[in-house]
Amino acid sequence: MEEKLSTIYQDNVRRMDDILGVSRSCDMVSRDFRIGGRKSRIWVIDGYGKDAILERMGSFWLSLTPAEVGVLTRMQDFADRYVTFSETNVTDDVETIVTSVLLGKTLLLMEGVQGGVLMDAKSFPTRGVEQPEDGKVLRGSHDGFVEAAIPNMALLRRRIRDPHLTLEGLKVGTRSKNDVVICYLDDRVDQDYLGKLRAKLEGISVRSLSMGQESVAEAIRPKQWYNPFPKIRYSERPDTAAATVMEGGIVVIVDNSPAVMLLPTSFLDFVQEANDFYFPPIVGTYLRILRLIVFLMSLFITPVWYLLASVPGRVPDWLSFIAVPEPCDLSLFWQLLVVEFLIDVLKLASLNTPDSLSNSFSMLGALILGDFAVQAGWLSPEVLVYMAFVSVAGFAQPGYELGYAFKLLRVVLLLLSAWLDLWGLAIGTLGIIVLLATCKPVAGRGYLYPLIPFDWKALKRLLIREPIKWDNT
Repeated sequence: MEEKLSTIYQDNVRRMDDILGVSRSCDMVSRDFRIGGRKSRIWVIDGYGKDAILERMGSFWLSLTPAEVGVLTRMQDFADRYVTFSETNVTDDVETIVTSVLLGKTLLLMEGVQGGVLMDAKSFPTRGVEQPEDGKVLRGSHDGFVEAAIPNMALLRRRIRDPHLTLEGLKVGTRSKNDVVICYLDDRVDQDYLGKLRAKLEGISVRSLSMGQESVAEAIRPKQWYNPFPKIRYSERPDTAAATVMEGGIVVIVDNSPAVMLLPTSFLDFVQEANDFYFPPIVGTYLRILRLIVFLMSLFITPVWYLLASVPGRVPDWLSFIAVPEPCDLSLFWQLLVVEFLIDVLKLASLNTPDSLSNSFSMLGALILGDFAVQAGWLSPEVLVYMAFVSVAGFAQPGYELGYAFKLLRVVLLLLSAWLDLWGLAIGTLGIIVLLATCKPVAGRGYLYPLIPFDWKALKRLLIREPIKWDNT
Protein backbone atom coordinates (compact mmCIF):
# COMPACT_ATOMS: atom_id res chain seq x y z
CA MET A 1 0.00 0.00 0.00
CA GLU A 2 1.36 3.40 -0.96
CA GLU A 3 2.17 5.82 1.86
CA LYS A 4 0.70 9.30 1.53
CA LEU A 5 1.57 12.60 3.14
CA SER A 6 -0.47 13.59 6.15
CA THR A 7 -2.82 16.57 6.22
CA ILE A 8 -0.89 17.88 9.26
CA TYR A 9 2.10 19.99 8.21
CA GLN A 10 4.27 19.36 11.31
CA ASP A 11 3.85 15.60 10.97
CA ASN A 12 5.03 15.78 7.38
CA VAL A 13 8.07 17.88 8.34
CA ARG A 14 9.13 15.44 11.06
CA ARG A 15 8.58 12.52 8.71
CA MET A 16 10.65 13.98 5.89
CA ASP A 17 13.43 15.06 8.26
CA ASP A 18 13.64 11.52 9.61
CA ILE A 19 13.52 9.68 6.28
CA LEU A 20 15.86 12.04 4.42
CA GLY A 21 18.28 12.18 7.35
CA VAL A 22 18.49 15.92 7.96
CA SER A 23 20.15 15.38 11.33
CA ARG A 24 22.30 12.45 10.11
CA SER A 25 23.74 13.71 6.83
CA CYS A 26 25.63 16.96 6.52
CA ASP A 27 24.74 17.34 2.84
CA MET A 28 20.95 17.22 3.33
CA VAL A 29 19.88 20.88 3.49
CA SER A 30 16.50 22.09 4.74
CA ARG A 31 15.21 25.64 5.06
CA ASP A 32 12.05 27.14 6.58
CA PHE A 33 10.08 29.92 4.86
CA ARG A 34 7.02 32.03 5.56
CA ILE A 35 5.09 32.12 2.30
CA GLY A 36 2.04 34.36 2.55
CA GLY A 37 1.97 33.84 6.32
CA ARG A 38 2.05 30.04 6.00
CA LYS A 39 4.87 27.84 7.34
CA SER A 40 6.82 26.22 4.49
CA ARG A 41 9.98 24.15 4.19
CA ILE A 42 12.27 22.98 1.40
CA TRP A 43 14.66 20.01 1.26
CA VAL A 44 17.57 19.72 -1.19
CA ILE A 45 20.91 17.90 -1.37
CA ASP A 46 23.87 20.24 -1.16
CA GLY A 47 25.88 19.83 -4.34
CA TYR A 48 22.81 19.20 -6.51
CA GLY A 49 20.67 22.32 -6.06
CA LYS A 50 21.21 25.31 -8.34
CA ASP A 51 21.66 28.19 -5.92
CA ALA A 52 20.69 30.90 -8.40
CA ILE A 53 17.35 29.29 -9.27
CA LEU A 54 16.46 28.44 -5.65
CA GLU A 55 17.38 31.92 -4.47
CA ARG A 56 15.26 33.54 -7.17
CA MET A 57 12.22 31.40 -6.37
CA GLY A 58 12.66 31.89 -2.62
CA SER A 59 12.83 35.64 -3.07
CA PHE A 60 9.61 35.54 -5.09
CA TRP A 61 7.80 33.37 -2.52
CA LEU A 62 8.76 35.65 0.37
CA SER A 63 7.14 38.58 -1.45
CA LEU A 64 3.73 36.88 -1.59
CA THR A 65 1.01 38.27 0.70
CA PRO A 66 -1.46 36.27 2.83
CA ALA A 67 -4.25 37.44 0.54
CA GLU A 68 -2.55 35.87 -2.48
CA VAL A 69 -1.82 32.52 -0.79
CA GLY A 70 -4.77 32.26 1.57
CA VAL A 71 -7.24 31.13 -1.11
CA LEU A 72 -5.14 28.08 -2.10
CA THR A 73 -6.24 24.62 -0.98
CA ARG A 74 -4.25 22.42 -3.38
CA MET A 75 -0.51 22.35 -3.95
CA GLN A 76 -1.12 22.05 -7.67
CA ASP A 77 -2.77 25.50 -7.61
CA PHE A 78 0.29 26.95 -5.86
CA ALA A 79 2.63 25.32 -8.39
CA ASP A 80 0.57 26.63 -11.32
CA ARG A 81 0.63 30.19 -9.99
CA TYR A 82 3.86 30.72 -8.08
CA VAL A 83 6.49 28.12 -9.14
CA THR A 84 8.35 29.59 -12.10
CA PHE A 85 10.65 26.64 -12.76
CA SER A 86 9.53 24.58 -15.75
CA GLU A 87 10.34 21.02 -14.58
CA THR A 88 7.89 20.70 -11.69
CA ASN A 89 5.44 18.07 -10.48
CA VAL A 90 3.12 17.71 -7.47
CA THR A 91 2.59 14.48 -5.53
CA ASP A 92 1.68 13.23 -2.07
CA ASP A 93 3.28 9.78 -2.42
CA VAL A 94 6.05 9.45 0.17
CA GLU A 95 8.19 6.96 -1.78
CA THR A 96 8.09 9.13 -4.91
CA ILE A 97 9.01 12.21 -2.90
CA VAL A 98 11.96 10.54 -1.14
CA THR A 99 13.32 9.02 -4.35
CA SER A 100 13.00 12.34 -6.18
CA VAL A 101 14.89 14.26 -3.49
CA LEU A 102 17.67 11.66 -3.54
CA LEU A 103 17.76 12.11 -7.32
CA GLY A 104 18.55 15.77 -6.74
CA LYS A 105 15.14 17.45 -6.91
CA THR A 106 14.03 20.12 -4.44
CA LEU A 107 10.95 19.42 -2.26
CA LEU A 108 8.60 22.12 -0.99
CA LEU A 109 5.89 21.50 1.63
CA MET A 110 3.43 24.14 2.82
CA GLU A 111 1.11 24.42 5.80
CA GLY A 112 -2.56 23.90 5.03
CA VAL A 113 -1.95 22.56 1.51
CA GLN A 114 -2.07 18.87 0.59
CA GLY A 115 0.92 17.38 -1.27
CA GLY A 116 4.41 18.56 -2.08
CA VAL A 117 6.10 20.30 -5.02
CA LEU A 118 9.15 18.62 -6.57
CA MET A 119 11.35 20.98 -8.63
CA ASP A 120 14.07 19.55 -10.86
CA ALA A 121 16.49 22.44 -10.27
CA LYS A 122 19.66 20.35 -10.09
CA SER A 123 23.03 20.03 -11.73
CA PHE A 124 25.24 16.95 -11.47
CA PRO A 125 28.86 17.45 -10.36
CA THR A 126 31.29 16.76 -13.18
CA ARG A 127 34.98 16.99 -13.95
CA GLY A 128 37.03 16.94 -17.16
CA VAL A 129 36.69 14.06 -19.60
CA GLU A 130 40.02 12.60 -18.45
CA GLN A 131 39.49 9.71 -16.07
CA PRO A 132 41.37 9.59 -12.75
CA GLU A 133 45.02 8.60 -12.97
CA ASP A 134 44.40 6.07 -10.19
CA GLY A 135 42.21 3.15 -11.26
CA LYS A 136 41.86 3.55 -15.02
CA VAL A 137 39.34 1.28 -16.75
CA LEU A 138 38.63 0.32 -20.34
CA ARG A 139 34.88 0.26 -19.71
CA GLY A 140 32.68 1.99 -17.20
CA SER A 141 32.48 5.46 -15.76
CA HIS A 142 35.34 7.89 -16.35
CA ASP A 143 34.34 10.47 -13.75
CA GLY A 144 36.30 10.87 -10.55
CA PHE A 145 36.47 12.64 -7.23
CA VAL A 146 37.69 16.21 -7.01
CA GLU A 147 39.36 18.25 -4.26
CA ALA A 148 36.07 19.56 -2.79
CA ALA A 149 34.02 17.50 -0.33
CA ILE A 150 30.53 18.63 -1.42
CA PRO A 151 30.83 17.52 -5.09
CA ASN A 152 32.32 14.22 -3.88
CA MET A 153 29.33 13.65 -1.62
CA ALA A 154 27.01 14.38 -4.54
CA LEU A 155 28.86 11.83 -6.69
CA LEU A 156 28.07 9.18 -4.09
CA ARG A 157 24.46 10.34 -3.80
CA ARG A 158 24.12 10.04 -7.56
CA ARG A 159 24.98 6.33 -7.36
CA ILE A 160 23.26 5.40 -4.09
CA ARG A 161 19.73 6.85 -3.99
CA ASP A 162 18.89 5.28 -0.67
CA PRO A 163 17.59 7.23 2.35
CA HIS A 164 19.80 5.04 4.56
CA LEU A 165 22.91 6.59 3.02
CA THR A 166 24.38 8.76 5.77
CA LEU A 167 27.08 11.37 5.26
CA GLU A 168 28.30 12.48 8.67
CA GLY A 169 30.40 15.63 8.80
CA LEU A 170 33.24 16.28 11.25
CA LYS A 171 35.76 19.08 11.82
CA VAL A 172 39.34 17.89 12.29
CA GLY A 173 42.36 19.99 13.17
CA THR A 174 42.51 22.37 16.12
CA ARG A 175 43.40 25.31 13.86
CA SER A 176 42.62 24.32 10.26
CA LYS A 177 39.14 22.82 11.02
CA ASN A 178 39.24 20.62 7.92
CA ASP A 179 36.05 18.94 6.75
CA VAL A 180 36.00 15.15 7.06
CA VAL A 181 32.91 13.19 6.00
CA ILE A 182 32.05 9.61 7.00
CA CYS A 183 29.81 7.88 4.43
CA TYR A 184 27.93 4.66 5.18
CA LEU A 185 24.55 2.90 5.03
CA ASP A 186 23.15 3.03 8.54
CA ASP A 187 21.27 -0.29 8.11
CA ARG A 188 24.28 -2.27 6.81
CA VAL A 189 27.36 -0.82 8.50
CA ASP A 190 28.96 -2.50 11.50
CA GLN A 191 27.95 -0.09 14.26
CA ASP A 192 30.79 -1.17 16.56
CA TYR A 193 33.37 -0.51 13.86
CA LEU A 194 31.67 2.77 12.96
CA GLY A 195 31.80 3.90 16.58
CA LYS A 196 35.52 3.09 16.87
CA LEU A 197 36.31 4.94 13.65
CA ARG A 198 34.25 7.97 14.66
CA ALA A 199 36.02 8.06 18.04
CA LYS A 200 39.43 7.94 16.33
CA LEU A 201 38.53 10.78 13.97
CA GLU A 202 37.09 12.91 16.76
CA GLY A 203 40.17 12.18 18.88
CA ILE A 204 42.67 13.43 16.31
CA SER A 205 44.83 16.01 18.04
CA VAL A 206 46.69 17.91 15.32
CA ARG A 207 46.73 21.57 14.38
CA SER A 208 46.08 21.06 10.67
CA LEU A 209 45.72 18.41 7.99
CA SER A 210 48.43 19.83 5.77
CA MET A 211 48.70 16.56 3.81
CA GLY A 212 44.94 16.00 3.56
CA GLN A 213 43.92 12.37 3.74
CA GLU A 214 47.45 11.19 4.51
CA SER A 215 47.42 13.30 7.69
CA VAL A 216 44.13 11.67 8.69
CA ALA A 217 45.44 8.20 7.84
CA GLU A 218 48.59 8.65 9.93
CA ALA A 219 46.54 9.90 12.86
CA ILE A 220 44.05 6.98 12.96
CA ARG A 221 46.06 3.94 11.86
CA PRO A 222 47.95 1.79 14.40
CA LYS A 223 51.52 2.86 15.15
CA GLN A 224 53.42 0.06 13.41
CA TRP A 225 56.18 1.97 11.64
CA TYR A 226 58.11 -1.24 10.92
CA ASN A 227 55.20 -2.87 9.07
CA PRO A 228 55.12 -1.75 5.41
CA PHE A 229 51.74 -3.26 4.49
CA PRO A 230 49.09 -0.61 3.77
CA LYS A 231 46.27 -0.45 6.30
CA ILE A 232 43.98 1.81 4.25
CA ARG A 233 42.84 1.59 0.64
CA TYR A 234 42.41 4.71 -1.46
CA SER A 235 40.36 5.31 -4.59
CA GLU A 236 39.60 8.22 -6.90
CA ARG A 237 36.65 6.37 -8.45
CA PRO A 238 33.09 7.09 -7.22
CA ASP A 239 31.85 3.68 -8.43
CA THR A 240 34.45 1.89 -6.31
CA ALA A 241 33.54 3.99 -3.28
CA ALA A 242 29.82 3.37 -3.85
CA ALA A 243 30.43 -0.39 -4.04
CA THR A 244 32.30 -0.24 -0.72
CA VAL A 245 29.37 1.55 0.92
CA MET A 246 26.84 -0.93 -0.51
CA GLU A 247 28.90 -3.81 0.89
CA GLY A 248 28.57 -2.34 4.38
CA GLY A 249 31.92 -0.56 4.42
CA ILE A 250 32.76 3.05 5.20
CA VAL A 251 34.12 5.76 2.93
CA VAL A 252 35.98 8.69 4.48
CA ILE A 253 36.09 11.89 2.41
CA VAL A 254 38.71 14.49 3.35
CA ASP A 255 38.33 17.99 1.94
CA ASN A 256 41.12 19.07 -0.46
CA SER A 257 41.86 15.43 -1.40
CA PRO A 258 40.78 13.95 -4.76
CA ALA A 259 40.76 10.41 -3.35
CA VAL A 260 38.74 8.80 -0.56
CA MET A 261 39.65 6.21 2.06
CA LEU A 262 37.92 2.82 1.91
CA LEU A 263 37.48 1.07 5.26
CA PRO A 264 37.79 -1.54 6.66
CA THR A 265 40.79 -2.78 4.71
CA SER A 266 42.25 -6.28 4.64
CA PHE A 267 45.18 -7.59 2.63
CA LEU A 268 43.07 -9.60 0.17
CA ASP A 269 41.01 -6.52 -0.71
CA PHE A 270 43.94 -5.51 -2.92
CA VAL A 271 43.34 -8.54 -5.13
CA GLN A 272 40.32 -6.88 -6.77
CA GLU A 273 39.98 -3.64 -8.70
CA ALA A 274 37.42 -1.85 -10.86
CA ASN A 275 38.38 -3.51 -14.16
CA ASP A 276 37.26 -6.89 -12.79
CA PHE A 277 33.65 -5.72 -12.74
CA TYR A 278 33.58 -4.16 -16.21
CA PHE A 279 34.38 -7.49 -17.89
CA PRO A 280 32.39 -10.76 -17.93
CA PRO A 281 32.73 -12.85 -14.74
CA ILE A 282 35.14 -15.39 -16.25
CA VAL A 283 37.46 -12.62 -17.47
CA GLY A 284 37.24 -10.83 -14.13
CA THR A 285 38.13 -14.06 -12.32
CA TYR A 286 41.12 -14.59 -14.62
CA LEU A 287 42.35 -11.04 -13.92
CA ARG A 288 42.13 -11.61 -10.16
CA ILE A 289 44.03 -14.90 -10.31
CA LEU A 290 46.64 -13.33 -12.58
CA ARG A 291 47.01 -10.39 -10.20
CA LEU A 292 47.51 -12.74 -7.25
CA ILE A 293 50.18 -14.73 -9.13
CA VAL A 294 51.95 -11.50 -10.09
CA PHE A 295 51.83 -10.46 -6.41
CA LEU A 296 53.83 -13.53 -5.41
CA MET A 297 56.18 -13.47 -8.39
CA SER A 298 57.12 -9.81 -7.89
CA LEU A 299 58.03 -10.58 -4.28
CA PHE A 300 60.07 -13.77 -4.76
CA ILE A 301 61.37 -13.83 -8.33
CA THR A 302 64.64 -11.92 -7.87
CA PRO A 303 65.66 -13.48 -4.48
CA VAL A 304 64.93 -17.00 -5.79
CA TRP A 305 66.74 -16.33 -9.07
CA TYR A 306 69.72 -14.95 -7.16
CA LEU A 307 69.95 -18.14 -5.07
CA LEU A 308 69.77 -20.34 -8.17
CA ALA A 309 72.19 -18.32 -10.27
CA SER A 310 74.76 -17.42 -7.62
CA VAL A 311 75.87 -21.01 -6.95
CA PRO A 312 77.11 -23.10 -9.95
CA GLY A 313 75.18 -26.33 -10.51
CA ARG A 314 72.23 -25.31 -8.32
CA VAL A 315 69.83 -24.87 -11.23
CA PRO A 316 67.96 -28.20 -11.76
CA ASP A 317 67.52 -29.65 -15.22
CA TRP A 318 63.82 -28.80 -15.40
CA LEU A 319 64.74 -25.12 -14.83
CA SER A 320 67.55 -25.09 -17.35
CA PHE A 321 65.85 -22.27 -19.25
CA ILE A 322 66.77 -19.93 -16.38
CA ALA A 323 69.69 -17.93 -17.66
CA VAL A 324 72.83 -17.76 -15.55
CA PRO A 325 74.42 -14.31 -16.07
CA GLU A 326 77.90 -13.84 -17.41
CA PRO A 327 80.50 -12.38 -15.01
CA CYS A 328 80.44 -8.55 -14.82
CA ASP A 329 82.34 -5.85 -12.98
CA LEU A 330 79.63 -5.91 -10.32
CA SER A 331 78.59 -9.07 -8.54
CA LEU A 332 75.07 -10.38 -9.15
CA PHE A 333 73.92 -9.22 -5.71
CA TRP A 334 75.07 -5.64 -6.28
CA GLN A 335 73.65 -5.60 -9.78
CA LEU A 336 70.19 -6.38 -8.44
CA LEU A 337 70.47 -3.76 -5.70
CA VAL A 338 71.75 -1.08 -8.08
CA VAL A 339 68.93 -1.65 -10.57
CA GLU A 340 66.36 -1.59 -7.73
CA PHE A 341 67.80 1.77 -6.73
CA LEU A 342 67.94 3.14 -10.28
CA ILE A 343 64.32 2.19 -11.00
CA ASP A 344 63.18 4.29 -8.04
CA VAL A 345 65.42 7.16 -9.15
CA LEU A 346 63.76 7.09 -12.58
CA LYS A 347 60.30 7.05 -10.98
CA LEU A 348 61.11 10.08 -8.86
CA ALA A 349 62.63 11.89 -11.81
CA SER A 350 59.61 11.18 -14.01
CA LEU A 351 57.34 12.88 -11.46
CA ASN A 352 59.22 16.13 -11.98
CA THR A 353 59.62 15.81 -15.74
CA PRO A 354 57.41 18.11 -17.87
CA ASP A 355 54.96 16.24 -20.07
CA SER A 356 56.59 17.60 -23.23
CA LEU A 357 59.88 15.96 -22.24
CA SER A 358 58.55 12.71 -20.79
CA ASN A 359 59.01 10.68 -23.99
CA SER A 360 62.60 11.87 -24.40
CA PHE A 361 63.28 11.11 -20.76
CA SER A 362 61.92 7.56 -21.13
CA MET A 363 64.15 6.91 -24.16
CA LEU A 364 67.21 8.31 -22.34
CA GLY A 365 66.52 6.20 -19.26
CA ALA A 366 66.09 3.05 -21.36
CA LEU A 367 69.40 3.69 -23.17
CA ILE A 368 71.29 4.29 -19.92
CA LEU A 369 69.89 1.26 -18.13
CA GLY A 370 69.90 -0.95 -21.19
CA ASP A 371 72.39 -1.00 -24.01
CA PHE A 372 74.97 1.35 -22.49
CA ALA A 373 75.09 -0.40 -19.10
CA VAL A 374 75.49 -3.83 -20.74
CA GLN A 375 78.18 -2.68 -23.14
CA ALA A 376 80.11 -1.02 -20.32
CA GLY A 377 80.15 -4.32 -18.45
CA TRP A 378 78.31 -2.99 -15.41
CA LEU A 379 75.15 -5.04 -15.75
CA SER A 380 74.19 -8.31 -17.39
CA PRO A 381 71.21 -8.55 -19.77
CA GLU A 382 69.60 -11.21 -17.54
CA VAL A 383 69.50 -8.81 -14.57
CA LEU A 384 67.75 -6.20 -16.70
CA VAL A 385 65.18 -8.74 -17.89
CA TYR A 386 64.24 -9.86 -14.37
CA MET A 387 64.21 -6.33 -12.97
CA ALA A 388 62.12 -5.14 -15.92
CA PHE A 389 59.52 -7.77 -15.02
CA VAL A 390 59.61 -6.72 -11.38
CA SER A 391 59.13 -3.07 -12.36
CA VAL A 392 56.17 -3.85 -14.63
CA ALA A 393 54.66 -6.13 -11.97
CA GLY A 394 54.78 -3.26 -9.49
CA PHE A 395 52.39 -1.27 -11.68
CA ALA A 396 50.01 -4.25 -11.77
CA GLN A 397 49.25 -3.63 -8.09
CA PRO A 398 45.95 -1.75 -7.53
CA GLY A 399 47.61 0.37 -4.84
CA TYR A 400 50.94 2.16 -4.98
CA GLU A 401 51.36 1.61 -1.24
CA LEU A 402 51.21 -2.17 -1.66
CA GLY A 403 53.70 -2.01 -4.54
CA TYR A 404 56.26 -0.23 -2.37
CA ALA A 405 55.60 -2.63 0.51
CA PHE A 406 56.47 -5.52 -1.79
CA LYS A 407 59.57 -3.69 -3.01
CA LEU A 408 60.93 -3.17 0.51
CA LEU A 409 60.24 -6.78 1.45
CA ARG A 410 61.84 -8.00 -1.80
CA VAL A 411 65.03 -6.08 -0.97
CA VAL A 412 65.03 -7.56 2.55
CA LEU A 413 64.62 -11.07 1.09
CA LEU A 414 67.53 -10.40 -1.27
CA LEU A 415 69.75 -9.21 1.61
CA LEU A 416 68.89 -12.23 3.75
CA SER A 417 69.42 -14.61 0.82
CA ALA A 418 72.87 -13.11 0.15
CA TRP A 419 73.75 -13.38 3.84
CA LEU A 420 72.28 -16.76 4.88
CA ASP A 421 71.63 -18.43 1.52
CA LEU A 422 68.55 -20.72 1.56
CA TRP A 423 68.07 -20.19 5.29
CA GLY A 424 67.87 -16.48 4.66
CA LEU A 425 65.05 -16.92 2.16
CA ALA A 426 63.18 -19.17 4.58
CA ILE A 427 63.62 -16.76 7.49
CA GLY A 428 62.56 -13.81 5.34
CA THR A 429 59.44 -15.63 4.12
CA LEU A 430 58.52 -16.51 7.70
CA GLY A 431 59.06 -12.89 8.70
CA ILE A 432 56.67 -11.71 5.97
CA ILE A 433 54.01 -14.13 7.22
CA VAL A 434 54.50 -12.81 10.76
CA LEU A 435 54.16 -9.21 9.54
CA LEU A 436 50.91 -10.09 7.77
CA ALA A 437 49.54 -11.94 10.80
CA THR A 438 50.42 -9.15 13.24
CA CYS A 439 49.41 -6.23 11.02
CA LYS A 440 46.74 -4.22 12.82
CA PRO A 441 44.01 -2.66 10.65
CA VAL A 442 42.40 0.64 11.56
CA ALA A 443 39.51 -1.46 12.86
CA GLY A 444 37.53 -4.46 11.71
CA ARG A 445 37.80 -8.23 11.80
CA GLY A 446 41.51 -8.46 11.01
CA TYR A 447 44.06 -7.76 8.30
CA LEU A 448 43.96 -11.33 6.95
CA TYR A 449 40.17 -11.61 6.90
CA PRO A 450 38.56 -13.72 5.41
CA LEU A 451 41.47 -16.15 5.95
CA ILE A 452 41.75 -15.33 9.66
CA PRO A 453 39.01 -15.61 10.90
CA PHE A 454 38.07 -17.97 8.08
CA ASP A 455 34.98 -17.09 6.06
CA TRP A 456 34.70 -19.23 2.92
CA LYS A 457 31.84 -17.23 1.41
CA ALA A 458 33.72 -13.94 1.72
CA LEU A 459 36.98 -15.51 0.49
CA LYS A 460 35.22 -16.99 -2.54
CA ARG A 461 33.78 -13.59 -3.46
CA LEU A 462 37.25 -12.03 -3.28
CA LEU A 463 38.93 -14.66 -5.44
CA ILE A 464 36.10 -15.28 -7.92
CA ARG A 465 34.23 -12.56 -9.79
CA GLU A 466 30.64 -13.69 -9.30
CA PRO A 467 27.87 -12.82 -11.77
CA ILE A 468 25.49 -10.08 -10.72
CA LYS A 469 22.46 -11.27 -8.78
CA TRP A 470 19.69 -9.91 -6.59
CA ASP A 471 21.89 -9.46 -3.52
CA ASN A 472 24.86 -8.16 -5.48
CA THR A 473 26.50 -6.33 -2.58
